[in-house]
Amino acid sequence: MTRPDVPAPLAGTERAAPAVVRSPKTAELVARTLRRMVVDGQLKDGDFLPHETELMAHFAISRPTLREAVRVLESERLVEVRRGSRTGARVRVPGPEIVARPAGLLLELSVATLADVLTARVVIEPPAAKLLAKHGTDDAHTELDRLVSEMPRALEAGDLARASANLHRRMVELSGNVTLGIIAGMLDEISVRHVSAAMVGAHNAMPKAKADKLLRSYRRLVELVRAREGAEAEAHWRRHMENAAADLLTACKKTRVRDVMD
Repeated sequence: MTRPDVPAPLAGTERAAPAVVRSPKTAELVARTLRRMVVDGQLKDGDFLPHETELMAHFAISRPTLREAVRVLESERLVEVRRGSRTGARVRVPGPEIVARPAGLLLELSVATLADVLTARVVIEPPAAKLLAKHGTDDAHTELDRLVSEMPRALEAGDLARASANLHRRMVELSGNVTLGIIAGMLDEISVRHVSAAMVGAHNAMPKAKADKLLRSYRRLVELVRAREGAEAEAHWRRHMENAAADLLTACKKTRVRDVMD
C-alpha cells in the first residue's frame, strides 16, 4: 500500500514557533486602569494620585507592585514623582512635546532632510487652513488674528523665527483636527531651528521688503479665515508654504534634520 502524500506546509510556516501570549503583570494592569482614569478625565492635570495605602487597598496589591505601576506611568510622562515628597505622584497631561523629541530623533536616524520636513508641512498645513476657515470657532479665529497682529512686534524684537513657527503650529492646532495638531507639534522644534538658521539668518534679521511680504501673507490668511472662505484659505496657504519652502531650501536643500538639531 502506497503512503498518501503529506500536504505541504503553508508558505512561511515551516519553522514557525507557536505564538506565546504573555499575560500582563499586575503592575501593568494597575497602570492601565490609572491611565484610563486620566484619559477619561477622572484624574486631571495637576491632580495627585490617591495615597499609596488607599490605592493598595483598592487594587489589593503590595506596595512594590503599586510603585512599579507608578513607574510605568512616570516613564510615559503621565505622572510626575518628586522623590522625598509626601504628596505622592502628580498627574501631568502631556502635550505634543512628549513625542516631539522621539520623532525628531527618528528623523535624524532615518537621515531625513529638511526638504522632507517641509514637504510634509506643505501637505499638512493648507488643508488645516481650510478646516479652520470652514469649521473653526470664533475664538480660534480671534486667536489667529492676535498671533498675526503680534508679528510686527516679534520682528522688531528679533524673534521672528519663533513667532512664525508658533503661528504655523497654532494655525494647525486651531483647525480642530487633533491628529494634525499633534503632528504639527512634533515638527515644531525642527521648524524653529530651521527657520532660525535659514530664513532669519545669523543676525536674526530679515530684509524689510521680505518681511512686509510675509506679514501681508499672514494678514491675508486671517482675512480669508474670518470670511470662512475655506477653499481660498487653503489655496493661499499652499502658495505661501510652497514659496516659503523654495526660499528656505535655497541654501540647504540637502541639509539633514540632524544638522539643525545638534
